[in-house]
Amino acid sequence: MRFYFLPLVIAITCITTACASSGDRSVVFQRCLDKCTRQSCTATTANANANNGSRDRSSSVTPPAMRAQQQEQPMMPLALRLTRWTCADNCKYTCMHALTDLAEESGVRMEQYYGKWPFWRYAGMQEPASVAFSVANLLMHVLGADWLRRGVHPAHPMRPFYRTWAYVSINAWVWSAVFHTRDTPLTEKLDYFSAALVILYALYMTGVRLFHLYPGTPAFPGRSGRRRAFFHSWRAIAAVAYVAHISYLGMAQRFDYTYNVMFNLILGLIHHVLWLQFALPGSSPLARYAAMPGSYRPAHAGTAAMTVALTTAATAFELFDFPPWARVLDAHALWHLATAPLAVLWYDFLITDAQDAGWRGQRQ
Repeated sequence: MRFYFLPLVIAITCITTACASSGDRSVVFQRCLDKCTRQSCTATTANANANNGSRDRSSSVTPPAMRAQQQEQPMMPLALRLTRWTCADNCKYTCMHALTDLAEESGVRMEQYYGKWPFWRYAGMQEPASVAFSVANLLMHVLGADWLRRGVHPAHPMRPFYRTWAYVSINAWVWSAVFHTRDTPLTEKLDYFSAALVILYALYMTGVRLFHLYPGTPAFPGRSGRRRAFFHSWRAIAAVAYVAHISYLGMAQRFDYTYNVMFNLILGLIHHVLWLQFALPGSSPLARYAAMPGSYRPAHAGTAAMTVALTTAATAFELFDFPPWARVLDAHALWHLATAPLAVLWYDFLITDAQDAGWRGQRQ
């Protein structure tokens, strides 16, 4: 799923999960998978033998876990049934780890399977570390929503936008956790669509904030007139863009990963540029506050740039991908771990910014 400051990470993730990998394309894996499904995923071994004739099985890999299933197929454990594992999925998992065991024993580099590294599952979760860290991000945004509720004045014009962004982020991290629990075409789409919504809504919210399109109040002066028309136009553009985005990806015969990458990357870069012009020293081409001159720069402005920089630095976990340690912790999981505290930093910036005296036309 996916903190909105880093669409590049989403792009990398989409690319790596989009393609088959050398491990699942190998002949030995396909033989292992074929034998497992014929022997474990049919009513009886005898029926499987009758249906498949005299196929040559001598070169197939038969892991110990598979040999225990050759006489009859036991009922799947409850955790696997709850997380929608099928017998065929279980065969892929068994063969993947059997071959990974052989690779480690032989000193051969670990292979990827179906675009992912081999992970030990836990309670049916395919990538338990990524699930745990997605939940950590989820909790940070749940707390962040409460911090916004308590820290931003109820009459503040940006309060509803910030709180909506928090709820959109909560939704995204829910589906990130679900996707890392079980990677299916449906959970993949829900994860990607939710991530795109976070990025697009973040850009929409940023446009409202920096171009002062929010409605003004006596306590928090804004700009009226043409700005109202711009606000409604901007909202319509964002809504149409998102509906068109998910409609195209959802109805396409094959998921267009390249387009999805470019969509998220372009939106994220625009978002970065807007916040950097807010944060950099000197007069801003856009007044940081509607009631203040462009030369007014609050003390907390640098926090926006620092958050962008730190989140970009976290990209290293994805750019320098490596096989998972102990088949549990990989670069993507570490990236999820790194984004949780960055969410706290961003909520602190939003609240501090909302409390700045510049909103009321007062210098601090």
